[in-house]
Amino acid sequence: MKAPMRRWSWLFIGPVVVAFIIGFVWPFIQGIYLSFCKFRLISDAKIIGFDNYSKALQDPTFTHAFWYTALFAIVSLIIINIIAFLIAYLLTQGIKGSNLFRTVFFMPNLIGGIVLGYIWSMIFDGILSKFGTSILENSTWGFWGLIILMCWQQIGYMMIIYIAGLQAVPEDMLEAAKIDGATKGQTLRKVIIPNVMPSITICTFLSLTNGFKLFDQNLALTAGKPIITMAGGTQIKTTEMLALNIYNTFYGQNSSATGVAQAKAVMFFILVAAIGLIQLYYTRRKEVQQ
Repeated sequence: MKAPMRRWSWLFIGPVVVAFIIGFVWPFIQGIYLSFCKFRLISDAKIIGFDNYSKALQDPTFTHAFWYTALFAIVSLIIINIIAFLIAYLLTQGIKGSNLFRTVFFMPNLIGGIVLGYIWSMIFDGILSKFGTSILENSTWGFWGLIILMCWQQIGYMMIIYIAGLQAVPEDMLEAAKIDGATKGQTLRKVIIPNVMPSITICTFLSLTNGFKLFDQNLALTAGKPIITMAGGTQIKTTEMLALNIYNTFYGQNSSATGVAQAKAVMFFILVAAIGLIQLYYTRRKEVQQ
């Protein structure tokens, strides 16, 4: 019985593998190749070595976007996970209407990033106009505007993952802690959080990588504005994140910068992959210890 099943398994697995190769593996390999080339069209690509990487690392706009994105990812990671866990904890305490609250908190995640960006842009401009300013005129407001937008969209999704983890905590361990006279705070620290570590690992990974990969919300909300001009004449978009910086470099007026943009994209992939793998390694070690 097993032999016929194995024989026919490729009928179902094969199309998925082919689609993965065509849609991801081949474009990824081609992208790495183009990062070492100067090109306007793929057919005109000429290998120039590491020049694109050198120019990308010397680009002050790329450096600024990196540190800005890193700060954004860390701040959003902390806020999203703390609030999502607290909401999930409250909604698993048997309060009335918990299912309704779960639905309401999760709904923003169903709205596209571009739409969210424009919605919040109108909200922020309506509020800030009363103070004679705009989210496009102040980089601080732009940063916190992006944080609020990201949190509003992601908290509900992370909350669902935390609820699943909290509901999987063994009842006998909670009963044992109660019998031993543990307070709610002690039970939370010593019993609940250790058992919810798999959910913490997943939510930390998702919120961290989502923070680094943010693009459409950044484009719709601020488009990188406001802009400051440095001493050398270089213009830096103060709220521009890495993904948007790569996009602006590739589709900018300088057609010779496409190779530089491709080099930035490769470094961006390596950065996100490395950070994600390091975070998974350390948080999974906590799971093993527990």
